[in-house]
Amino acid sequence: MAERDDFSERTIELTDPRAMRAYAHPVRMALIGLLRSHGPMTATQAAERLGESSGTCSFHFRQLQKYGFCEEAGGGKGREKPWRATASFTTWSSTPADPERADAEYHLNVVVVQRYFDLIARWLANRGDESPDWQRALGFGDLALPLTADELNGLRDEVQALIRPYVARITGEAEAPEDARRVNLLYFAFPEPERPS
Repeated sequence: MAERDDFSERTIELTDPRAMRAYAHPVRMALIGLLRSHGPMTATQAAERLGESSGTCSFHFRQLQKYGFCEEAGGGKGREKPWRATASFTTWSSTPADPERADAEYHLNVVVVQRYFDLIARWLANRGDESPDWQRALGFGDLALPLTADELNGLRDEVQALIRPYVARITGEAEAPEDARRVNLLYFAFPEPERPS
């Protein structure tokens, strides 16, 4: 079991292709997201939030437990036992030298991007139900900037530094304002394919 006092700083770094494949499932990602944002919950509670069956959620919690993403929170039994996330964040990096890991990373990245797309599409479809303030707060765009790899790394670090003060609200180290809502902040940075001269 993970120590709870360091939860806000814990990150799971995926290096095992089997763990990457286990995580690369939309229901499992949604379950971990629920545990991280709403705290411990049972398979029944998770099922109500996700529109899945409690049996499905129970199965996926056990798969996530197998690879260290979640653990039993204590109390309850069967589908009524609560689960909790073991870390606040999950990371992985590209390793093209290992074909098995590179394939698992590719699949995981595609599932993550699809999840982001689904979340954005759902928000856009329902944004008419939002208040004008939240409708105006929506923002997205793109720029094709000429950057070196070092500059791109530096830009990513600067973006993360801008976000860092707000992360304390997720981990419980800081209190969010009363009218705050969870906001999905996504950014992608990748080079365009090189064209032959």
